[in-house]
Amino acid sequence: MKLSFSIALRFLRSNVLQTIIIILGIGIGVSVQIFIGSLIQGLQNSLVNSTIGNSSQITITASADNELLEDYTTLMQKAIDGGDSIINISPVLDNPAFLESGGASQSVVVRGFDRQKAEGIYKFSEYITEGAFPMNNGEVMLGTAIKDKYGLKIDDTISLITADKRTVVCRVSGFFDFKVAALNGSWCVTTIASAQEIFSIGDKVSAIEMQVASSEIFNADIIAENLRERLDNQGLRITDWKGQNEQLLSGLQGQSISSLMIQVFVMISVVLGIASVLAITVMQKSRQIGILKAMGIKSRQASLIFLSEGLMLGVFGALAGIAIGIGLSASFTAFALNPDGTPVIALYINSSFIMVSGLIAVLACLIAAMIPARRSSKLDPIDIIRNN
Repeated sequence: MKLSFSIALRFLRSNVLQTIIIILGIGIGVSVQIFIGSLIQGLQNSLVNSTIGNSSQITITASADNELLEDYTTLMQKAIDGGDSIINISPVLDNPAFLESGGASQSVVVRGFDRQKAEGIYKFSEYITEGAFPMNNGEVMLGTAIKDKYGLKIDDTISLITADKRTVVCRVSGFFDFKVAALNGSWCVTTIASAQEIFSIGDKVSAIEMQVASSEIFNADIIAENLRERLDNQGLRITDWKGQNEQLLSGLQGQSISSLMIQVFVMISVVLGIASVLAITVMQKSRQIGILKAMGIKSRQASLIFLSEGLMLGVFGALAGIAIGIGLSASFTAFALNPDGTPVIALYINSSFIMVSGLIAVLACLIAAMIPARRSSKLDPIDIIRNN
């Protein structure tokens, strides 16, 4: 093995330019695989984060419409006790109302949250543009679209008209911008206690919202099914984001399949390129191999020469490809920017994916080297020496 490796290294050194070109060819193939894979994964993460990253991924509601959940703290504890990678859980009380200010009015959704529990899901602290989250009963926080529409300021008062025609005056404690026009123009955020008081419904909530660990986000349907089994016969409806975002899932799957196909064809081209180059190398080095065989080297060792070449080319090509691929990804996120200066797609480095890409390249080179290795083992030293 050591002798075959030494001879393979000598063969590669004998034509440095050819060796560098081969390594660069492998490196470009690996870099394309890493760049496209990282780009697609980064895009998928961005899509998931923008659609469900700051919202409920699993939701528990009453099975009948317009019913509320009682004893919700017990339900929350049972959900957490299952150990299903649930990292955030929060009760919420939703009710429609009319917001009235300065003689104008519009429909809004009054959402009552437990600030501490809801922060993990909605990241209010990141989206509050002015003022603060409501702390006391009778305080509300509004979206920037409502603020601009009515010319509101902190400490201004607005009126909420409930479905039973009651009018509740509330103080504006702050404004938020979730970067989603529909939310900024329709949400009226307050505490659960305040929402319960506004609508006179007692200690009840309309839903329990949950988020799972990022590594389990695509297993939300499985986690939801486990919750159904644990909370069976309690008159509950449990939904998950996958069941409510089928079009998004279809798009993500399409991206993954297209990315995989591109990567497969890139690696096939690399394998064919390496196989053809090494096959030509067998012809170029046939005289040397014949002499080596005449000196006593075995066919197995002759084959190992080209397998060693494939291994070295694969390792150095993979390292070059990883460096180029990461560089391309970093350059793309640095130059492809939104108008506000943020990257169009955030840089996503998945070390496991990069390692697997490198290993696939090395394995592909070894497979490509088998063809010339087998051919070299069949060379007859007498015929080679006689013909040369």
